[in-house]
Amino acid sequence: MGKIINVLGFDFGASSGRAMLGRLENGKIELNEVHRFSNDPVILNGRFVWDVPRLFFEMKQALVKIANMGVKLDAIGVDTWGVDFGLIDKNGNLVSLPVHYRDHHTDGMMEKAFEILPKKDIFERTGLAFLQFNTLYQLLALKNDPAMQIADKMALMPDLLMYLLTGKLATEYTIASTSQLIDPVTRDWAWDLIRKFELPEHIFTEIQPAGTVRGTLLKEIADETGVGEVPVIAIGTHDTASAVASVPAQKEKFAYISSGTWSLLGAETDKPMIGDAVVKYNYTNEGGVCGKTRLLSNIMGLWIIQECRREWERKGAKVDFAELVVMAEEAEPFRSIIDVDDPRFMPTGDMLGRIQNYCRETNQPVPETMGQFSRLIYESLALKYRLCIERLENEILGNPIDVLHIVGGGSKNKMLNQFTANAIGRPVIAGPSEGTVIGNLLMQAMALGEFENLAELRVCVSDSFPTDVFEPQGETAQWDAAYERLIALSK
Repeated sequence: MGKIINVLGFDFGASSGRAMLGRLENGKIELNEVHRFSNDPVILNGRFVWDVPRLFFEMKQALVKIANMGVKLDAIGVDTWGVDFGLIDKNGNLVSLPVHYRDHHTDGMMEKAFEILPKKDIFERTGLAFLQFNTLYQLLALKNDPAMQIADKMALMPDLLMYLLTGKLATEYTIASTSQLIDPVTRDWAWDLIRKFELPEHIFTEIQPAGTVRGTLLKEIADETGVGEVPVIAIGTHDTASAVASVPAQKEKFAYISSGTWSLLGAETDKPMIGDAVVKYNYTNEGGVCGKTRLLSNIMGLWIIQECRREWERKGAKVDFAELVVMAEEAEPFRSIIDVDDPRFMPTGDMLGRIQNYCRETNQPVPETMGQFSRLIYESLALKYRLCIERLENEILGNPIDVLHIVGGGSKNKMLNQFTANAIGRPVIAGPSEGTVIGNLLMQAMALGEFENLAELRVCVSDSFPTDVFEPQGETAQWDAAYERLIALSK
């Protein structure tokens, strides 16, 4: 090393996006947020859709800012959420705006799919957990839509945004793995499945591994923004794949949580796991970078406390998450617990009432204060993490997990980190909080030849960003008793 590398990462979430500049020198990377913007899906002609032209406009705004800073970029990368896609016609134009995964167009589609092919067969071919918004069910919902009749190619969200930047179409593997149309062994499209569901084969583009150069910024964009013709690299374009790449793990036997609105808890494996326990507990095999598989479980995460806070604010109480932690510290421990993955906690609105009803139905004390609600949620999350880790260890992987790494925004919640260490009885290493964009930037650097492998990349993460270690504390008997209560509630 020694030379300076400048890479730009576009990181899109469901409600916001940002452009982060990474400056890599002597094995360390520094971050500089260049541009941040909201991501506002819209209801258009009765469909909930992503406003792609607006997102593309914001990407160009970020490039203009980079040019004005006088920075010469070595590469650009894009990561987004999974499953959603746009359709491109023979002239290379976007047929219609991509439909949002929370739109109702996929209602009932899983059941229709199982009439064509049994659930067990779909899982054995794809290794992916069943969510009604997976790309497979979205495509089935659009099968007779006029847009599908004129579609020439399908582009998943990060591939679509890279297409707008470069004019090149392909499908990066980690994002493709969210579609439920990928064979996780061959790491190619599951063509037999595609034919079975009578989906048009011509819309599926070549699969590329993470770290492939997709193309160069189109000349008109390079000229318009002033950044020049920069290479665009298909990094681990699924945001969770980038987040897991950033885990600063030094040991082999680790689990991770990418912690935010969702908590994505899992382990890295060299091959997909498609056993009975994986199906039973709805674990999923998603593509990782450098040939890895991300075996993980989707846990409700910080969504519940976020919804409670929104409700309190609607009622006029101004309170931030740090204040909620202080109130939770003063509340009685283990008064009540919930199964955070109970389906009633998925929708927005009246989260406080739904938690109270859950406690009434399960004969537990009903929370009333902000502190009681907050403590209940954080303890319940920590206990759920333990349940998922023990299932991983004992029923799926068959080997012990020594340490849990937490990356993403939720890694800044020290109370939850400590509760998690107490609940699982082993160390928790928290950070970096900007995991997704760090993974994005460093996979660009790897493609540029800066790292030989994932281990070297992770050393750079360790050297560049501080982490906090939380060792188990307090009465293990209390946590064990609460854990037995959660198991009873989860049955």
